Amino acid sequence: MASGIIFDIKKFSTHDGPGIRTTVFLKGCPLSCWWCHNPESQQISREKFYSISRCVICKECLAVCPENAIHEGEIGLYTDPEKCLLCGSCADVCLTEACEMAGREWTVEQVLAEIEKDTAFHDESVGGVTFSGGEPLAQPDFLFALLKTCRNRQIHTALDTSGFSTWNMLDRIRRYVDVFLFDLKLMDDEKHRRVTGVSNRMILKNLIALCSEGHRIRIRVPVIPGITDGKDNISAIGVFVAGLPFMPPIDLLPYHHMAASKYERLGKSYRLHDTRPPSEDSMARISDMLRGFGLTVNAEG
Repeated sequence: MASGIIFDIKKFSTHDGPGIRTTVFLKGCPLSCWWCHNPESQQISREKFYSISRCVICKECLAVCPENAIHEGEIGLYTDPEKCLLCGSCADVCLTEACEMAGREWTVEQVLAEIEKDTAFHDESVGGVTFSGGEPLAQPDFLFALLKTCRNRQIHTALDTSGFSTWNMLDRIRRYVDVFLFDLKLMDDEKHRRVTGVSNRMILKNLIALCSEGHRIRIRVPVIPGITDGKDNISAIGVFVAGLPFMPPIDLLPYHHMAASKYERLGKSYRLHDTRPPSEDSMARISDMLRGFGLTVNAEG
């Protein structure tokens, strides 16, 4: 039985594909986007969240840690990453949820059991399940097993993907995906490398290939002020998408900074503290630019 690492399952989602959906978040991502709103998704293994503001220094975690990896510091508690086994014993005894674990192992059957709790809502709204992340394709065998099982049980599937994958991997799973939610961030390869850590060449090739095969696709463009919202980038996206077979619709996703606290809890730095969400005027301008290429655009976020 295939298994993998999941860090969240979100119920009653209405922004991750058609209808009411159950969104399953798989851990692991080859990209490191500056604006990533799920930083706990990037590393494929389990991670530990620690919130100083919630910690009351009860020291219960110190008592149960099998490796004595937790120590009292000048401010709050400190976990030695060299000693920590990520066993989660500290999180199990933390009454204030100052310590939490991101990610645990699930089998395919466990995931399907959770998805099928929402069958009535899926059926009523013509919804289904969306596999997101992270990048779900970072766990290819687990994703393949999940998608195939969903197809066998007639559950509508959506895949929220960065598109950063070999074609062989995409070719293996694509027949089991009802709709792709495909991210398109920056058309300039050098800029794409700088802010995501990877080239966009394979991403663009995969998008062209999926469109050419006639798959249902919605393109998602994150609107990040000062990074992706420039006229040159939006125009380049418009030209590219207008040239794709079937001209897939575009969803504009406005930047938000609600994930900033996650970085702090993971002990990571957040690059965009001073970045504000795009204004309504900016979103309208970008929408109008893309519609000028004959594209269907949704800017509701």
